[in-house]
Amino acid sequence: MGYGLGTFTERLAMPVGPSGEKRPANVVANAVHVMRLATGEAEEAFVNARQSAGGRKGGEARAKTLDAAKRRRIAKKGPQARWGQA
Repeated sequence: MGYGLGTFTERLAMPVGPSGEKRPANVVANAVHVMRLATGEAEEAFVNARQSAGGRKGGEARAKTLDAAKRRRIAKKGPQARWGQA
């Protein structure tokens, strides 16, 4: 019975958001969850909000210490790694 739906355990797995937060597996429950986030009734529960805040601070501090040439070299690595250009 292969309908392309994945294995039984894959279909029952809890979806995870981009930052590792858990999302409801039920489509209707997920829609309600997204609506609550959009209206401010619920807050997003991140895996570790403290680490996220520290990463932002560290990125700003690092950007201040780099000269323009070094920032340019680092910025060129992104598209090169993604698409092999620049």
